[in-house]
Amino acid sequence: MAQVTMVNEIDPLDAYSSSIVRAVEVVGPAVVSIRARQSRRSRGGGGSGVIIAPDGYVLTNSHVVHGARGLEIVRASGEEHTAELVGEDPETDLAVVRIDATGLPVSALGESSTLRVGQVVIAIGNPLGLQATVTTGVVSALGRSLRSRTGRLIDNVIQTDAALNPGNSGGPLVDTAGRLVGINTAIIQGAQGICFAIPIDTAKWVTGALINEGRVRRAYLGFGGQSAPLNPEVVQELGIEQGRGVLVQRLAPKGPARAGGLREGDVLLSIDGRPTPDVDNVHRILSAEALGRQLAVRWLRGRQIMESSVEPVDSPPEM
Repeated sequence: MAQVTMVNEIDPLDAYSSSIVRAVEVVGPAVVSIRARQSRRSRGGGGSGVIIAPDGYVLTNSHVVHGARGLEIVRASGEEHTAELVGEDPETDLAVVRIDATGLPVSALGESSTLRVGQVVIAIGNPLGLQATVTTGVVSALGRSLRSRTGRLIDNVIQTDAALNPGNSGGPLVDTAGRLVGINTAIIQGAQGICFAIPIDTAKWVTGALINEGRVRRAYLGFGGQSAPLNPEVVQELGIEQGRGVLVQRLAPKGPARAGGLREGDVLLSIDGRPTPDVDNVHRILSAEALGRQLAVRWLRGRQIMESSVEPVDSPPEM
């Protein structure tokens, strides 16, 4: 008679499952649900967030809290709190809110710069009051760019196939050690397995600026435009080493660009010695580090290259 080996009914978890369980147990208590009230009669939208400091600071997406007249937070423990907006940065889709509480469970911050394609990551959210929903996947790609609702590109975005839904926006993306490596922010509708998270390395400096100043400072020249091809004959005649520039379509009446000599119809070629083939490159150049500096600006007017020195000013906060 053949011997039958009985399987233990309480098998230990495999290594993969154990790592997921441990990460969720570590981070889960710090994940919150955020309700954004748009009016007295309507609660509006909402999403998720993660507590990053024991004295009540919560990191989430800007689009979760933008325009809200009131914010309510429900912790994993079920406790409800009224929250206030500390600051938001729509250009990176990040925001910080705060609740009046201390001794809170927090998520440890990791480093997104150490992530590798193929690495296991875990998305945790608190959508629609459903506490600690968990999905797993891998880092599908690094260094992606994602356009924010302001039109500025968010660089170094993490792409993952950990399934998300709108209620997961603002929730944490963590590694198997339970360290926060990103803030879940977007999905591509109709495309399975394509989800994005703002890297924690970006969130760290944005969070510091929001807590200290209520906003993120960026340099401002006071012009708007769009990418445009350069005339090949002019490129060859003047020895220009690029095929595109930014066509200046509008100028702020008292902005640095107008004061520096730019006019509508000019084509911007470079700022601070860095080519400007499109508006996204202009945005990358005009970071806070450009404030207080004289920047060399080079542009094309007709068949003549013009140059000037312009000092950016602090960008006006979004209205």
